[in-house]
Amino acid sequence: MENITTVASPPARGATPERPSYGIGAAIVAMALGGFGIGTSEFVTMGLLPDISRDVVITIPQAGHAITAYALGVVVGAPLITVAVARLPRKGLLVALMAAFAVGNAATALAGGYGTLVAARFAAGLPHGAYFGIAALFAASLVERGRRARAVASLMMGLSVANVIGVPAATWLGQQLGWRAAFWAVTVIALVTVVGLALALPSRTSDPSAGALRELGALRRPQVLLTLAVGTVGFGGMFAMYSYIAPTMTQLGGIDERWIPAVLVAVGVGMVVGTWIAGRLVDRSVIRSLVGGLVTMAVLLVAISVTAQWAAVAVALIVVMMTATSVLVLGLQVRLMDVAGDAQTLGASLNHAALNAANALGAWLGGLVIAAGLGYRAPALAGVALAGAGLLVLAWSLRLERRSLSGAKRSGGRAAPR
Repeated sequence: MENITTVASPPARGATPERPSYGIGAAIVAMALGGFGIGTSEFVTMGLLPDISRDVVITIPQAGHAITAYALGVVVGAPLITVAVARLPRKGLLVALMAAFAVGNAATALAGGYGTLVAARFAAGLPHGAYFGIAALFAASLVERGRRARAVASLMMGLSVANVIGVPAATWLGQQLGWRAAFWAVTVIALVTVVGLALALPSRTSDPSAGALRELGALRRPQVLLTLAVGTVGFGGMFAMYSYIAPTMTQLGGIDERWIPAVLVAVGVGMVVGTWIAGRLVDRSVIRSLVGGLVTMAVLLVAISVTAQWAAVAVALIVVMMTATSVLVLGLQVRLMDVAGDAQTLGASLNHAALNAANALGAWLGGLVIAAGLGYRAPALAGVALAGAGLLVLAWSLRLERRSLSGAKRSGGRAAPR
């Protein structure tokens, strides 16, 4: 994880921060542990789809609805929770959100059938977006502006490391002891995080000027809405393929099911490398990082579809693609922080709502083309279409931004709200 040692930047308006009791690094590690638990919970479902399908007696596309339900929980929870608790201190919010996440995963482990499984995954997803949004702002506030992306990347490293250690380990545990054991393990991680957050985060008073109306102002900014659309549509391309990685690798690549955890380790390595690179690339140029991430993802999805029968080649391409998508995720997070104005909490949280809307869209579209009999190559090609659409939305966003800035220069005034 990035070593963050810079001096904290000035606090947000109305806030009176204290230096973290155990240092800036410990505060970010505590928040990253929560990301590790969230990432493990979110992505382990994909590796255990065949196990869930057999145990609950449903088809694999139906089991994919558990992925969609979690994603929809994030989409619903991020704006509702963020707006409802806008005036509360961020430290207490992070602790409460992680406690709620623990309850959702315990409910998943106890689910007795299809309906309760889907409901529990929805509940587990509710705290996700608000947690990452608030944690990203917390991390960024601890360092100088020129290192914001690296601070947020260090926080997000927990999510990436989950795909190297947490997801494969939980997948293996689920295969050995039953898929429910994986979600009990996540519950334990969440409870440990609650303790870590309570000890390591600095206490901060709430912002007296914060409120629901101020946060909802983010939704009146065209650039916020367009950036969310880029994440929802463009990033859905990755999930269209990745949601069905287990059956794709076993049925097309000929990999034995017991090797799926190893595949997930390789994928996670790509995410870790991508997150490390992303902090530096995004601090240099947010826009170039977004364009490069989308274009690279589209090209690699085509290649994955073509080479799916050669497992080693396909896995290598997926690893590289995950590196590119990590850059895309961080770029979207920082752009939303830039264009949301004084509604940064909602703007930052909505990034994860958008990414999980992408999860829902991609998993649904991937399942749709499989159910239509188009085979396990089709989800990657559906992903290409989504990535291309995301690139078009980004081009529209940048065109509007340039027009606004140009108009402001001609008039000698300020640009219109973004």
